[in-house]
Amino acid sequence: MYVAAPLGLSIDRSSAVVRYGLWLFGRTPRVLVSITELNEVGVDAFADALKPLFEAAGPLADALYAQRPFMSYLELVDRADSIASSLPDAQQTEIVNAHPRIGANPAQISALSFKEQGYDRQSPDDNPKLQATLAELNKQYEEHFGFRFVVFVNKRPRSEIVELLRERLKNSRDDELRTGLRNMFLIARDRLRRLRRRRRGLRTED
Repeated sequence: MYVAAPLGLSIDRSSAVVRYGLWLFGRTPRVLVSITELNEVGVDAFADALKPLFEAAGPLADALYAQRPFMSYLELVDRADSIASSLPDAQQTEIVNAHPRIGANPAQISALSFKEQGYDRQSPDDNPKLQATLAELNKQYEEHFGFRFVVFVNKRPRSEIVELLRERLKNSRDDELRTGLRNMFLIARDRLRRLRRRRRGLRTED
């Protein structure tokens, strides 16, 4: 059975298949499968189903898969946060490095990251000089710490992110790795909230 949905999106509830016809720079929007379905799929499908929350779950997906079933996505994100904080340094670094760079090429990031980084709206300080500064600071950060800079942008302008990046370059590696993971899960919780809101907006009477 199909229900009404925005242009280009159709949902087959009987098979839990979501088909998209709306593309954004070559990307399709993502939705979350039901928590029941998530608990039942194989490990590869499980990892793929997490991508709306985590850009690429890496070792986190395997650890989470072993701890099924989950009662809710909120429980899953909380568990992921706890697991990530206890993993070895190398695996924590892999998780952080799966996240897209701030200021990355908009054609190479997910639809959610596209909006989070403000590419869907004009910014008064969105200029080539600022972008070059951000790219250089990103390079310095990765060379210094050995992993990517992760921040919950939360609609802040890039000029503010640049200043934050400069400040965080002064921190210790251990502090920054913890900060990067913490921000990753702030992003995940915000994505979960937005995806739930989108899902409620798609519901119609049977």
